[in-house]
Amino acid sequence: MKLSLNRNQLKYIAILAMLIDHVAWCITSTTTPLGFVMHVIGRLTGPIMAFMLAEGYLHTRSIKKYGIRLFVFTLISWVPYSLFEARTWPAPTFGVIYTLFLGLIALWVWDKTNLKVAWKVVIIVLLCAISIFGDWPIFDILWPLFFVIYRDDPKKKWTAFTIIAISEVLLIQLTVISSYHPFAQVFQIGVFLVIPLLRAYNGKPGSLDPFHKWFFYVFYPLHLLILAFLFRL
Repeated sequence: MKLSLNRNQLKYIAILAMLIDHVAWCITSTTTPLGFVMHVIGRLTGPIMAFMLAEGYLHTRSIKKYGIRLFVFTLISWVPYSLFEARTWPAPTFGVIYTLFLGLIALWVWDKTNLKVAWKVVIIVLLCAISIFGDWPIFDILWPLFFVIYRDDPKKKWTAFTIIAISEVLLIQLTVISSYHPFAQVFQIGVFLVIPLLRAYNGKPGSLDPFHKWFFYVFYPLHLLILAFLFRL
């Protein structure tokens, strides 16, 4: 039987993978078998969220309201993510919703403005630069961008995704190979496991109950706050 997943199902897979990943950061090392497996599962999160951002951009009735929602929850998530990631607040770290917010701006700049291509590229590069203060920096800007640009060309879409994913794995691995355990970030290869899941997307939204729309926005800061508290204990 061929796998078929709607938007809600993909979203909950991303949420579960994110929870497993965040719990792993609290309880084990990336170099243990348990830590490796948990973080490999966690690598599903960023690509699925990037895909959901692209789908949200293409189907939303108001990009402005979508952007405001991401901005508001970026601020709401700032304290929980800082406490989880940096163990203190305030800290210059804003979580994945911040990166997705920048990704939405990149999509709007590329798709809706009349700027010359060179200026669009400059703005997107700047957005990538400031995304380093968020989770899944750069990649959750470029992935949704190419998901939208090549939405009608599956071959180019998955080629672009793969090139960006390879760049992520190599870049992160090279940044740590000389600083500590050379295999500490090998789990990043888990991003490639998302391809069959995203290719199984059937284009359907799933249930339109508002619960599914708002669950992630509430769950994200709440679970970070709980994990930060438990980690301190």
